Amino acid sequence: MTGFFSGIATAMITPFNKHGVNLDEFGKMIEYQIDGGTDALVVLGTTGEPATMTEDEKEQTIRYAVKKAGGRVKIIIGTGSNDTAKAVASSIRAEKLGADGILAVTPYYNKCTQKGLYEYYKAICEAVNIPVIAYNVPSRTAVNILPETAEKLSLIPNMAGIKEASGNMAQVCETMRRIRGKMDLYSGEDFLNLPMLAIGGAGLISVASNIAPALLKKMYTLVTENKLKEANEIQDFLLPFEDACFLEVNPIPVKAAYNMIGFDAGIPRSPLTELEDCNKVKLAEAIKNAGIERI
Repeated sequence: MTGFFSGIATAMITPFNKHGVNLDEFGKMIEYQIDGGTDALVVLGTTGEPATMTEDEKEQTIRYAVKKAGGRVKIIIGTGSNDTAKAVASSIRAEKLGADGILAVTPYYNKCTQKGLYEYYKAICEAVNIPVIAYNVPSRTAVNILPETAEKLSLIPNMAGIKEASGNMAQVCETMRRIRGKMDLYSGEDFLNLPMLAIGGAGLISVASNIAPALLKKMYTLVTENKLKEANEIQDFLLPFEDACFLEVNPIPVKAAYNMIGFDAGIPRSPLTELEDCNKVKLAEAIKNAGIERI
């Protein structure tokens, strides 16, 4: 299927405090995203640190996000797992709690075959009635959705797209060729947002848009208006900041960035650590140079 969403989706962090999930601060972040023109919010994706959250915390966070958004933006819930049964159960729960769609990362660690990938996504899609987006990020999972597998997945009725973060533009172009008109392609790497849009991507699922949603939405809009020169100017302007968002493993820098612009994002949960001091200096400079102001 195509047309589930287009535009900018932010891969949301989860702010923590000593009591658990800081829902009040999460609500402020959701409003910041909506004010910045974001079209969808991905909750409990990799950036949201679900691997260190309890099931109760996840349910609480989903309920809150759906209620706070109130239909103003789409809420997409991360439900992927290295256990198909768990991914299916998480997807069913997300649908029951009001999610508009699912983002399911490829099974990690197990290193399944391409057939295993297809069966994994088929099981998730058959368990729910809402759109499902596959998330291809081999650097984290050691599994890669090949173009021919993406094409096969595109024939599943509620398979809505693929978030591509393989970093291999040759592969991405071949995937786009095979799925065009059948399901959508979304950029999953901020460095490659513009080229993925240029080949027909429907939108971005971005880490950097946690901090700069309006700028990324403007770049997307310029591409849709065929104003590539102006879109490239924004891409060039944002690239140093996007680089800074990955000075250390995601979401360490972007949580620090939220704190720098006036939110209370807390720090990542162990085994992730707080951004190192030398990188805080670099990140602060990148935020300043990008013209991002404190709230």
